[in-house]
Amino acid sequence: MSIVKFNSQPVHRGFNNLFDEFFNELPAFTGREWSGWTFPPVNIHETPDAYHLELSVPGRAKDDFKVNIENGLLTVSFEKKEENKTEDYKTVRKEFSFRSFKRSFNLDEKIDAEKIEAKYENGLLKLHLPKKEQTKEATKQITIN
Repeated sequence: MSIVKFNSQPVHRGFNNLFDEFFNELPAFTGREWSGWTFPPVNIHETPDAYHLELSVPGRAKDDFKVNIENGLLTVSFEKKEENKTEDYKTVRKEFSFRSFKRSFNLDEKIDAEKIEAKYENGLLKLHLPKKEQTKEATKQITIN
């Protein structure tokens, strides 16, 4: 018996599973257009001291990005700027596409928002979100009476 597969997954899924998968996998639309916005792919790493976000956004300048925090929400956005067209310079083929995007991430209470840093290098927008220092409670010996 042969099973038809799409993206290495069996096709004979139920209708409810299809909806669940679609809505649960919505962030996987990275790199595709959704209502005029494009979502760049993002990697999120955690170390004991911080979270590290990497957005794949090649071909842009660091001044084109806006990174801000409002009400516990970290937002990274890029607005496409209009290109100047000249009469003597005709584009025969255009495959590069730089569309506007906006991605937002909820900040955990463990993140020190005042110390967040960002840098753009080699097509990656890297955000460093340090964790707050955790104060360790001193060990206290309890005497048993």
